[in-house]
Amino acid sequence: MKDWKNPELRRELLLYGLMAPVFGALGLLVSPWAGLLGACAALAGGGLHWRFVHRRYRELAALSQSLDRVLHGQAQLLEDNVEGELAILRSEIAKMTLRLKESTERLQGEKQELTRALADISHQLRTPLTSMNLSLSLLAREGADGARRLALTRELKRALERIDWLVETLLKLSRLDAGVVVFEPRPLRAAELTGRAVQALRISMELREQRFAAELGDAELFVDPAWTAEALGNILKNCVEHTPAGGSVTVTARQTPIFTELCVSDTGPGIDPEDLPHLFERFYRGKNADENSVGIGLALARQIVAAQNGTLRAANRPEGGACFTMRFYVGSV
Repeated sequence: MKDWKNPELRRELLLYGLMAPVFGALGLLVSPWAGLLGACAALAGGGLHWRFVHRRYRELAALSQSLDRVLHGQAQLLEDNVEGELAILRSEIAKMTLRLKESTERLQGEKQELTRALADISHQLRTPLTSMNLSLSLLAREGADGARRLALTRELKRALERIDWLVETLLKLSRLDAGVVVFEPRPLRAAELTGRAVQALRISMELREQRFAAELGDAELFVDPAWTAEALGNILKNCVEHTPAGGSVTVTARQTPIFTELCVSDTGPGIDPEDLPHLFERFYRGKNADENSVGIGLALARQIVAAQNGTLRAANRPEGGACFTMRFYVGSV
């Protein structure tokens, strides 16, 4: 009865029903047996057609039920080994549902990652904001002498600089993620790039009595100057923060027909083996991380290097200290 509700199937059955008497009447013009044979042939054709269509609609109904279970997460649409148009349709739908499932899982993962990132950002902002509120409350008190007020003002300035650096770095990461950054590579000497990157760290290194050495020769890179200096500067900053007073940070260069390599090394305690696999993850803070470390500088550096057909890896030197290797390839790798 369900099949009879289908208007297409109902029309076809009525057509075969009308064909039986017509074929019978035409056959009677020849002989009674020809008329009977024509009518039987029409009825047989109608029966075979109904059986074929009935089976096709039953397969479509089963496919529809399977899709409904897939949409409700109760099952996974599986391909069968039967050939035919419906098998092709089932195969294509199975591929589509698999892609949709992968997209859903990827979006869910990105959502969770975004939630964790927002939590990390809130935590990183809360620390300088708490320090600023405390400093402001102390400044508002009466009776604070000039030296105390100057110290609190400097503390406010450091907190503001930290927030400014954090927001600026996050904006750069978001632009890289969105793919809106346009790199403008040009030939650049390694010495010029290193000079740009280390400029902002010279005062900090002097206060720590750290030595800086560059053994770059005539090595040349084909990179975006501003963004690459940002990446190298973040690596140098990490080395400066983990090098004790009186230590040294060194940058060396090596150029081959295939790539140009910059190696930044320090005389610090090195990188804990447990931290190495996660060192370039966003908001990851290693065991020896500075209390003011945010954990996005190295992540930004790797993203900048990777966007310019390069690689960035970290290791420990046999003689002690960490070593960060930036390698920019001439062609595709």
